[in-house]
Amino acid sequence: MLSNTIIQLIQSSQIQLNMRLNLSPKEAKFEAQLLLLHVLNKDRAWLIAHENDSIQTEVEIGFQTLLNRRLNGEPIAYISGYREFYGLHLKVTPHTLIPRPDTETLVEAALSKIPPNSLHSSTVQTKSILDLGTGSGAIALAIAKNRSLINVIAVDASQAALNIAIENAKYLTINNVQFLLSDWFNALDGSKFDLIVSNPPYIEADDAHLKQGDLRFEPESALASGSDGLKDIRQIIHNAPKHLNTNGWLMLEHGYNQASAVAALFKQAGFAEISHFLDLGSIERVTIGQLQSK
Repeated sequence: MLSNTIIQLIQSSQIQLNMRLNLSPKEAKFEAQLLLLHVLNKDRAWLIAHENDSIQTEVEIGFQTLLNRRLNGEPIAYISGYREFYGLHLKVTPHTLIPRPDTETLVEAALSKIPPNSLHSSTVQTKSILDLGTGSGAIALAIAKNRSLINVIAVDASQAALNIAIENAKYLTINNVQFLLSDWFNALDGSKFDLIVSNPPYIEADDAHLKQGDLRFEPESALASGSDGLKDIRQIIHNAPKHLNTNGWLMLEHGYNQASAVAALFKQAGFAEISHFLDLGSIERVTIGQLQSK
């Protein structure tokens, strides 16, 4: 038995998503399309060309199952099992934070300090990069993909998250990243790097947003950090100088209202050339600083 055309199914689910999740019509339509594409295993071009096709009952049932999960607030990324980030197709699970567009700002900041690959590789000094709290591997893999001559160490305190990151690296055939189980710097001994990047937890522990929307489904350990949201950031900044080469850079993503506080922590730890990078909403989202010789 056939029921509904593609466009009818999209329109009816768009209304439900708009009403239940308070999404804009554009966002609701986009999410409905993503869910249907996932069930059909087709691309967007196919969907546009076949929007008046009828849908088999089993396909509609499968779609409705996914739609119900989304209507209950579960993130699209966990339902589909992947998220696009900096041009990379990444597997994500509830063991990992969902990579967000604003975090691409951190990738851009890192790439700005790493010379592009040269046709004559011998003229480019190999850089060593550390990604703290790598999660799905998004930041480390994006940097490594765009600078294939560098070496990246990506650490996380969660073996389950590291397993996903390793899987992503294999799928993307990115071979210049090494993954290591470590609670921040704990397993790195005396290793030093030219650049350290991190998107650490930075939400206040009692922030009401942790119980709302997508955040309800993400690992709280990757989101919340003490009463002021700066507990992990303080720890990273305090320990980073011991793991940076002279003139090395530390780059941290942080909350929309934390730039001044993070810059002050950088200064206290002896960093210079402190500056900020703006996210897509023109908010100071990333703070960087350089460790200079005394």
